[in-house]
Amino acid sequence: MEIGQKVKVYRLRDRVSPVVVSKLGKVGIIKGYKMTDGSGVGVIVQFDDNSSTWFFEDELKPAEN
Repeated sequence: MEIGQKVKVYRLRDRVSPVVVSKLGKVGIIKGYKMTDGSGVGVIVQFDDNSSTWFFEDELKPAEN
């Protein structure tokens, strides 16, 4: 996963807010990385509506162009 890469949210690992659930199946662009609480590195994804949130790498897949 690289900054600038298009990705699709294909699963959610944990219980999350309805706002984050609404991103399931959406495509966004990786904008950066986030250190998580010891379980690895998260990826910050920005969507077409200019919202952004972070996901674990195993929750994302490269998007088809």
